[in-house]
Amino acid sequence: MTRPLKPEPEEELSTPAPVSLRTAFWFWLKLGFISFGGPAGQISIMHQELVERRRWISERRFLHALNYCMVLPGPEAQQLATYIGWLMHRTKGGVIAGALFVLPSLFILIALSWLYIAFGELPVVAGFFYGIKPAVTAIVLQAAHRIGSRALKNNGLWAIAAASFTAVFAINVPFPLIVLAAALVGYLGGRWVPEMFRDGGHAAANASFGPALIDDHTPPPDHARFTWLRFTYLGAAGVVLWVLPMAVLTALFGWEGTLTQMGWFFTKAALLTFGGAYAVLPYVYQGAVSHYGWLTPTQMIDGLALGETTPGPLIMVVAYVGFVGAYVLHVFGPEQAFVAGAVAAALVTWFTFLPSFLFILAGGPLVESTHNELSFTAPLTAITAAVVGVILNLACFFGYHVLWPNGFSAGLEWPSLLIAIGAAVALFRFKRGVITVLLGCAAAGLCVHLLR
Repeated sequence: MTRPLKPEPEEELSTPAPVSLRTAFWFWLKLGFISFGGPAGQISIMHQELVERRRWISERRFLHALNYCMVLPGPEAQQLATYIGWLMHRTKGGVIAGALFVLPSLFILIALSWLYIAFGELPVVAGFFYGIKPAVTAIVLQAAHRIGSRALKNNGLWAIAAASFTAVFAINVPFPLIVLAAALVGYLGGRWVPEMFRDGGHAAANASFGPALIDDHTPPPDHARFTWLRFTYLGAAGVVLWVLPMAVLTALFGWEGTLTQMGWFFTKAALLTFGGAYAVLPYVYQGAVSHYGWLTPTQMIDGLALGETTPGPLIMVVAYVGFVGAYVLHVFGPEQAFVAGAVAAALVTWFTFLPSFLFILAGGPLVESTHNELSFTAPLTAITAAVVGVILNLACFFGYHVLWPNGFSAGLEWPSLLIAIGAAVALFRFKRGVITVLLGCAAAGLCVHLLR
């Protein structure tokens, strides 16, 4: 009688070999060109590449880093890339990872912004944007729903969102005041009614993809431990990196100069991006369109559409705002309009993302140590709730300018309404991706435009 064969033991995966900075550089460069899909899509791509496929970092450490980035203002996907690059290869690795997450999008947006300004009146281009505008309205509405379904967990948070919408819609309260008021409500609420502001964060990690280079029990490297000396040094370096270009701009163009004001305005915007890019877009609109007049409302909607179709964080729409503002205003003169636009796009990108790098490189260990304290997280929970109301107001603003482009007296733009409904159905009912929806709506807009 033959003996039954024993089942072969599963082959155990070995720990990946150490990753050189050169290898990491090429990965982060690739990621910068394929990071479509907004924060959720970008985080999903990083999880697949870094946790599942390459095993550079374990599931728990990845989610720990993600939770950390979620409590900071700024684009969480870009900050997550910066964090992992920093954890693996110190400050140099963090700067490389964070910069390469942004630079491909910057160059693409400069090119697209120039094409939009130079050829936007051509029938084909105008037709595409006719269809894209209603799609953007549906996309912003979906963003409000997506964030609201995650953030509004009780009646108190719903009340904060409703008050935020009323404040910005009916009273036109500036976005920074809404953020400060929500933070104060969250701080006091965390002390008086803490159960309202408890947030479970991301789900616990259960999956195992084999041993990782930075595994669950890998001790944090020395550079990831908080010290006042390192914190002070990096904080001072960040201040210098902000002051020097601002001083040069002030010396060349004066404090009221367009480029100087762009630098100052987008520095403030960078510190208010709790809740993602959609949260700060109303503030950018208030400043860039209403206060400074760098863009028209229509150009702002078109810029968001361009931002949705390029890789990188959606907040990169600020590069478009800078380019169009400097180009149209002829900051360097009529013959140097493209140069002015490109310089402005690079400057606003610098001022927008500099705080994100500082939050990770200088304040990361300190913020991480306080992540689970309610006194720290409750204000952020309230801010996120207020952001839902602000984004809903943004959807109303876009809807008005798309569906009644010449005012209520001129009548409803029925083709735009039908395209917007189609985009909403595709997004909400059939769960289609943003790029697919934008392309479909652009084709529909081109048909409408050519048939008129």
